Amino acid sequence: MSALLSTPVRAADAAKTFLEITTWRLHNSGEEQARRVSDYVEKGLFPALTRAGAKPVGAFSTLIGPDGPSLFTIAQYTSLASMQEVLTKLAADEVYEKALEALGAGAGMPFVTMESSLFQSLAILPEAIIPNEVSSRPVRIFELRTYQSQSMTARRRKAGMFDNGEIAIFQRLGMSPVFIGESIVGPRQPNITYMLSFDNLAEREARWQAFSTDPVWKRLSAPPEMKDAQIVANISNVILRPLPFSPVR
Repeated sequence: MSALLSTPVRAADAAKTFLEITTWRLHNSGEEQARRVSDYVEKGLFPALTRAGAKPVGAFSTLIGPDGPSLFTIAQYTSLASMQEVLTKLAADEVYEKALEALGAGAGMPFVTMESSLFQSLAILPEAIIPNEVSSRPVRIFELRTYQSQSMTARRRKAGMFDNGEIAIFQRLGMSPVFIGESIVGPRQPNITYMLSFDNLAEREARWQAFSTDPVWKRLSAPPEMKDAQIVANISNVILRPLPFSPVR
């Protein structure tokens, strides 16, 4: 086993959180689905989540990815119990109820379907990172990556890589991780999903090239049991653009 994995980050080192990623599948039509959902998230959902004690993380549109057009929203909860409390408060929130009614009041369907997945954060990034200087720099692009593993045990080993070296490499190389979590509810399990940010597509290509040749990464991934063939069965990703009101942008 790699020395970098011999002193694992413990769950007790930091309180983990739970992240809900919702994908809003849309179609192009006179129903103006993208505008309607965006307005609902900005003026209804995110303010209501904040009032109820949750933390809106981001709202994005797909720049490069399958099944477009689509929007993504991300919310953070301190615990599963907190998530239940938030849902209870939303059900009693009259302002939020009006936002729901407005979403469905237009012609036709406000969206095609919505799909949600729930993730528990890894210890290395117990909370999503929302920079303070978002208003003073250009809008970035974001890469949402999902690593499916061959088994739960394989996923555990991949989580160990992230907790004990891989995320630190991303940070050192300027790839700016936003969050990372293990899927506990949703499709394509077992998987680990995370988000990185870049100034533009050219920078993304340069950063990933630097990562692939980084000597620390080469040492971390050298043991046979840490090769992708043993711990990562499939990698999928989408490139996202933040909506103007997104906390992360």
